Amino acid sequence: MKIRAVIDRFEGSKAVLLAGEQEISVNWPNKLLPASKEGDVLAIEITVDVEATKQAQAEVDELFEQITRQNQGNSSQ
Repeated sequence: MKIRAVIDRFEGSKAVLLAGEQEISVNWPNKLLPASKEGDVLAIEITVDVEATKQAQAEVDELFEQITRQNQGNSSQ
């Protein structure tokens, strides 16, 4: 998904972006923007990182298994 956003203004360490056709206001950290100024149009691409999602789910599953095994060991005491 590609979104266009206009830098409306800067407020401290944040930029106020007007995103999409509906110009939804979004606060964005200045340090995560390229060199830019008020009025610049940004092209933002949002995608799902499938591999990172799978890895995060695997980590959650492993933690859940560890907790389950730990609880099963404690319940027999």
